[in-house]
Amino acid sequence: MSTLSAERGSSLRQVSAGRKIKDRVVQGLVYLAFLLALIPLVSVLWTVVSRGTKSLSGNFLSHSMNGVGPNDKGGGLYHAIVGTLEQCALAAAIAVPLGLMTAVYLVEYARGGRLSRVISFFVDVMTGVPSIVAGLFVLSFWLLGLGFDYSGFAGSMALAILMIPTVVRTTEEMLKLVPNDLREAASALGVPRWRTITFVVIPTALTGIISGVMLGVARIMGETAPLLLTIFITSAINTDPFHGAQGSLPTFIWDQSTNPNQNAVDRAWSGALVLILIIMLLNLVARLVAWLRKPATR
Repeated sequence: MSTLSAERGSSLRQVSAGRKIKDRVVQGLVYLAFLLALIPLVSVLWTVVSRGTKSLSGNFLSHSMNGVGPNDKGGGLYHAIVGTLEQCALAAAIAVPLGLMTAVYLVEYARGGRLSRVISFFVDVMTGVPSIVAGLFVLSFWLLGLGFDYSGFAGSMALAILMIPTVVRTTEEMLKLVPNDLREAASALGVPRWRTITFVVIPTALTGIISGVMLGVARIMGETAPLLLTIFITSAINTDPFHGAQGSLPTFIWDQSTNPNQNAVDRAWSGALVLILIIMLLNLVARLVAWLRKPATR
């Protein structure tokens, strides 16, 4: 009996030659697909880095285009960096609380009700809305309807519309991953639901929530169409996002790239490189914060 069981065990451990060949072929196809996917990514990065370093300098990062013609050498994008950071910060200040509260309602309170289905439907619709539609909405309502002037805040509202569905969906998925045992344990101790959500559920899912917020910021930071309709284009430094036209990196890149002069084109490539570097830096900061705030494991 023991001999028979040993033979069966050895036969189960053996893998046929055909299955080994199929396994190697599939692994090779996976590696090939990975390399093919890397080709356009590496090509884009190499093009941006090689062309973007031509005009990149300390003077380029610390000066604006005020008084510099499109055909002239020099100038910089300091005004665009300031505008982009302020507009994205305001958009995040609008979108993150709304997205977080919406996700908390869908996961913790709605429990598949009719209102939750309606909210989920509109979130899905907003996910596919073209960015220029958000800009047109703010243009028609805020600028033309209420009579406000071009400003960085108007652009932030358009960007917030684009950012909200990303925050809602990522936060919702992260909250669903929190074990129900934590909620039940808090309820067994007599903790109110709002305190359970605030001090147990959200801190547990904080790492994923931060990653979702950074995904939303990375998405809106490169949007051009809504900003052209809401903040206009200026070459001067404007640190007040609530009054007057304001620059941004996407509009700076678009404005410089439309000029056929080589100096302007070089500035556009440098602006694209700076935009990529800022997004990478923000992602690294977000990962660092998430790593520092992750729950302790033993």
